[in-house]
Amino acid sequence: MPLHHRPPRISLVLGRMRGAVKPRVLVAALSLSAAGFVGLATKEGYTDKAIVPTQGDRPTLGFGSTFHEDGTPVKLGEVTSPVRALVKAQAHLSAEEAKFRDSLPGVALSQAEYDLYMDFVYQYGNAAWAKSSMRTHLQAGRYEPACNALLLYKYSAGYDCSTPGNKRCAGVWTRQQQRHAQCMAAIQAAG
Repeated sequence: MPLHHRPPRISLVLGRMRGAVKPRVLVAALSLSAAGFVGLATKEGYTDKAIVPTQGDRPTLGFGSTFHEDGTPVKLGEVTSPVRALVKAQAHLSAEEAKFRDSLPGVALSQAEYDLYMDFVYQYGNAAWAKSSMRTHLQAGRYEPACNALLLYKYSAGYDCSTPGNKRCAGVWTRQQQRHAQCMAAIQAAG
């Protein structure tokens, strides 16, 4: 049967399968995409020696890992290799991802939305995510306010990183602005 003779509902589903629309699916069925993982690693940057990335932050190693696979915190002076850093990041993400999915029962997101909120969780942790207005908005199906709430996370150790000309934590604010732009684009793509 030609596509134009199919009932509208079937045509819509086929259109989505062809990539015409990027639908949202239940969070329980999603996981961080390879593109999301590479984007996260790129944004975090790599360091083979533990550093404190911004004043007041905890020591970070590899691709932004603050904890080892066994849950012990990273300490200044520790070192890693790129392969170990990827393993550590994946272990951290797997644990955080399960908690993230559990925090959004019945919520549907596009893959792009899922990836960017997981990027947020990787940076700020599930404790910040659990009490965030982003989560509350998503639970209520309010996607745009959830995106806008990303911009509330502009502080590092009590300092407003959106302050023009700051050299202390400008990257924190830049990353939030990028997430917000990606989020708004994902909303448009999901329709």
